[in-house]
Amino acid sequence: LCCECGQFHLLLDNHLYNFQDEVDDELICHICLQPLLQPMDTPCGHTYCFKCLEKKLSFQQCHKSSLLVRNLLDKLIVFCPFKAECQQTMQRCELEAHLQNRCPGFKKYKSELQRKKNPISKGKEDPPIKAETNTPKDPEVPSGGSSLVAESSAAAVVSLGTAEPGLVNPAFEETEEGENLPQRTSLVAETTTIEIHREDPEEELGMRIVGGKDTPLGNIVVQEVLRDSVIAADGRIAPGDHILEVNGVNISSVTHCQAVSFLRHPGPVLHLMVLQEKGFSNKTAQQDSTSATNREVIHVTLIKRDRSEPLGIKLIRKTDEAGIFILDLLEGGLAAKNGKLSRNDRVLSINGQDLRQGTPEAAAQIIQTTESRVNFVVLRQPGVQLSDPVEDGSTSNNSSSSSSNGGSPVHHRRRLDQNHYRRKSTYQKGYVSHEKTVAIKKEPKESLGITIGGGRDNKNKLPIYVTSVQPIGCLFRDGRIKRGDVLLSINGIDLTHLNYYEAVSALKSNAASHSVVLKALEILSLNSTEPSLDIKEQGFSWSPLWITWLGLPSYLHCCQDIVLSKGNLESWGFSIVGGFEESKGNQPFFIKTIVPGTPAFRDRKLKCGDEIVAVNGVPAIGMSNSELIPMLKEQRNRVTLTVVSWPGSLV
Repeated sequence: LCCECGQFHLLLDNHLYNFQDEVDDELICHICLQPLLQPMDTPCGHTYCFKCLEKKLSFQQCHKSSLLVRNLLDKLIVFCPFKAECQQTMQRCELEAHLQNRCPGFKKYKSELQRKKNPISKGKEDPPIKAETNTPKDPEVPSGGSSLVAESSAAAVVSLGTAEPGLVNPAFEETEEGENLPQRTSLVAETTTIEIHREDPEEELGMRIVGGKDTPLGNIVVQEVLRDSVIAADGRIAPGDHILEVNGVNISSVTHCQAVSFLRHPGPVLHLMVLQEKGFSNKTAQQDSTSATNREVIHVTLIKRDRSEPLGIKLIRKTDEAGIFILDLLEGGLAAKNGKLSRNDRVLSINGQDLRQGTPEAAAQIIQTTESRVNFVVLRQPGVQLSDPVEDGSTSNNSSSSSSNGGSPVHHRRRLDQNHYRRKSTYQKGYVSHEKTVAIKKEPKESLGITIGGGRDNKNKLPIYVTSVQPIGCLFRDGRIKRGDVLLSINGIDLTHLNYYEAVSALKSNAASHSVVLKALEILSLNSTEPSLDIKEQGFSWSPLWITWLGLPSYLHCCQDIVLSKGNLESWGFSIVGGFEESKGNQPFFIKTIVPGTPAFRDRKLKCGDEIVAVNGVPAIGMSNSELIPMLKEQRNRVTLTVVSWPGSLV
């Protein structure tokens, strides 16, 4: 049963209420014919429920109804749905609190449900109450949130704790003896409201997102938190978090472009409702949770005068606990002068980079590459003595050392391999790429007048794309090359495998010719109602949206092999969505969640939104999830995932 309205309904449907009196027709939604819930006003002046409207119009065209209308709806009188045990009436807005705190019927329902989940004996059971009839065994929903949060939490727990098609289920992985993993019963996910403050209302938040209802991921997921950003300074949002609401608006089932627009909306304060994976529930986690009640989470910002200035912090690892700890603060150093960090503090994150399972070397590298502001989030527990370190500590005084990517080989999908990896060059609900040839006659000294981004030396190994067409030069005059176009060649010279500086050199040298022939891919939206690719607002550095990269043909994909290793009693720690379906055809497989404390989480190369191309060299395109999941589960201790990783949309 729904924990807000106390009735059974589909997850994506509106809540159900038993109203005491007939409701005025002016307060009725003429789509669902029920009193309005989360009323939204359309540009034409009509008002509908949020959930009724979300499949009809772009949310950018609509806005919340007035406070007066919402208050009138909230004050409608409803009956408690548990009439057999409770005959109370109350305002609609009070029903959730009544069910959670006062209703004897709902309390009886929850205890009955708990008894069924955890039977103490095989004795005679009490007969089920009427309200439970035909109700599936729902997971426990975290309390304290709104209805939207509770429903989204339930969805997340179901996706991680059941054998739902399309998901590698790490919670109930079996050992060779066929027994469930010891001390691992389910995955824990919590919802929380986070208030973000910006001194400049138009400053970007500094995170990259993936997903949307127009992709197999469904939800909006944080892929990356950028260093020195607003989100990094706050320290509470991490990669893998699902964003459920923005300023009270549910974005758990909006398109990718709509979510980008909501998150880029300027304002001094932003309220985000997020779902955060907490990992497996086990004895150790419960002990950590209990001991954490006596601990304090502290945010500390240290400001360097230049990048090379040391902080004067000695970081080490402990033998009996994961993570990084402060061993000492060097006298006279920046951290010692600041006075807010202490010995034995556990470092949870630096500049938004999650270090709960990190190493001192990783922390030192983040500190050394930061220009000015270094934002620490630490956990403090008085009186804890530091154990002997597992390895030598690192300090922020050390010069930065070059780190490899773990030897992960990088390769391109070859044209002759397209039968294995073909995607028909379009992503089903997103964008299509169209190849074009542009031949231009020009003066020898006349510039092309474009700026470019990408390059195979880029972190994500991107193809070369146009970031701007300046109002000077021959390409602006011609008008056929546009921002966002992917450049394939110039005068027959292939640009698709070049790094950024090689591409700049090739473009400049060929621009000296009397004639230039450019081959390019233009990425077009298949949905005319979506915002254009020029969705960037003032104050944001332009780059293509994550969903546009999904429309590129496979020969432009740059794959990398990620090798994961695990013990016999571990799961891989990630879930997948996508694959072949009769109704949708071939869809890519995407990484949807990465569970804290698992091999995929510790490796740190796999990201939410990554597309799985192959498993141990076997192509995944054309497989259904029921074919790929057993293949992943068969790999006992080692697996090689071939993935394509596109940068998430910057917000």
